[in-house]
Amino acid sequence: MSYQVFLTDDAAYDLEALYEYIETHDAPEKADYVLDKIEEAFLSLADNPERGTYPNELLAVGLREYREIYFKPYRIIYQMSPQSVYVMVIADGRRDMQSLIERRLFKA
Repeated sequence: MSYQVFLTDDAAYDLEALYEYIETHDAPEKADYVLDKIEEAFLSLADNPERGTYPNELLAVGLREYREIYFKPYRIIYQMSPQSVYVMVIADGRRDMQSLIERRLFKA
């Protein structure tokens, strides 16, 4: 079964901000490469979204409704429904992920 993959507004903003940061602090070619690889990673969820792992920050509080895959060091956190995948967060895993996840997923 193939799933439809959607980016939430927050995840789309994450991608845009990441691209702008890399373009400004490194090179446009590098930004293009990273963006392409991240898109390739989350679009691959259409074929097998169950392969992602549960984020440790959410397992610690007993939540198993979100999963994640990586294009290191970037983490792609998503939620599955019966026919769709919703990408919720795309972030550099070296950030304070606990705070980011709490703000983003729990609107704290």
